[in-house]
Amino acid sequence: MVEQVVRLPKDVHPDSLSRLPLLARDGLDEQGKRLYDAAVGPQSRTLVGLRGPSGIWLHSPVLAEFLRAANQYLRFETALDRRLTELAILVTARELDNQFEWTTHEPAALKEGLDPKIIDVIRRRKPAARLGKKEALIINFGRELFRWKKVRSQTFARAVSAFGRRGVLELAALMANYSMTALILNTVDQQLHPGQKPLLPLP
Repeated sequence: MVEQVVRLPKDVHPDSLSRLPLLARDGLDEQGKRLYDAAVGPQSRTLVGLRGPSGIWLHSPVLAEFLRAANQYLRFETALDRRLTELAILVTARELDNQFEWTTHEPAALKEGLDPKIIDVIRRRKPAARLGKKEALIINFGRELFRWKKVRSQTFARAVSAFGRRGVLELAALMANYSMTALILNTVDQQLHPGQKPLLPLP
């Protein structure tokens, strides 16, 4: 079987798989080195190493320090459990049609116990009415927010009832955080890693 060779866009670096080159640790300042080590060390929680957001942020270490702290909190420490957090990330990736974000987080969502049938509802933009209350609520919350740029009063009230005021705020912040990441990934044209199969159907 012949392995298919993927041709990168001309302005994409083969080391980083994006328009920004992969930075060497030795060329970074002390803050950059700390962030580099956090991304590649044994305690790292990044799903893709330096070929993705962690490597991109190294081009602005001061910004990276703030963003990493926010991302770590929103992904691991909010009022939502990890399964629902990954659900919200997938809703964001689907609504913004971001292949890299979706393909990276679908396996993470499955690992956290998200039902493949729920993932398929998001992937294919099916109605969420028959899903569990919290799952359907997060999907509809995200769809309203991204498509209409606001959340209906009824949806907001149901979200507060299900997750509390803190939970709703953190849900919106989580989606906003991954929206920013998606836009950055688009800006630098981040490519999938070699051997990664695209999991999101795009036109």
